[in-house]
Amino acid sequence: MQYLFTPPPVVSVPIIGQSEQFPVHRIYCVGRNYEEHAKEMGFTGREPPFFFLKPADALVFAPSNETVSMPYPSLTKNFHHEIELVVAIGKGGKNITAANAMQHIFGYAVGLDMTRRDLQNDMKKQGRPWCIGKAFDHSAPMGPITPVAQAGDVANAEIFLQVNGQDRQRSHVHKLIWNISETIEHVSTAWELQAGDLIFTGTPEGVAAVVPGDTLLGSVAGLGQITVRVG
Repeated sequence: MQYLFTPPPVVSVPIIGQSEQFPVHRIYCVGRNYEEHAKEMGFTGREPPFFFLKPADALVFAPSNETVSMPYPSLTKNFHHEIELVVAIGKGGKNITAANAMQHIFGYAVGLDMTRRDLQNDMKKQGRPWCIGKAFDHSAPMGPITPVAQAGDVANAEIFLQVNGQDRQRSHVHKLIWNISETIEHVSTAWELQAGDLIFTGTPEGVAAVVPGDTLLGSVAGLGQITVRVG
């Protein structure tokens, strides 16, 4: 088959302990999925989950033992960090029940849902989509994928983010409002999940702005850490 121009390369993420790469299909993100974060954003309680997407090529791979650079994005003056557990889907499906959801998970990773908060807030006020605040270039740094068998007790793992060595976010995955299995159930009722999909499961409280020169270190226990410097 001939194309008008050269297609972009497949976006992929390394897998711990394997030579194969994990090809990325879609990136789904869950909004306000930790109670304390929901409160700091002006909401409370176990609200129905909602989702937004980032393009696969928004992903920036951050090896566990390296610091990667992430450019400060255009148009914003309020650039926020959001540390998240990422679920990598290995087997697709539609209308997956929570009871069967774990069978569809290949592994887990550490990710950052970077946000142009001022642009997102403007869109909220106008009742418009969040894409400009969430789905911009380089908005999804993440580390390598750890297969399920090597990941440990992810459901109870500590999750944290430091900026320039100081704690900003620190919580545990068990504080998710909608747990991993429930999240997969909800996503799969709206979209047919495919092998290669990534789900950013939400961020705990403590989100705040970063500026050029800041270094972000994020981790989920058992999954290593990522280090990103804002350019």
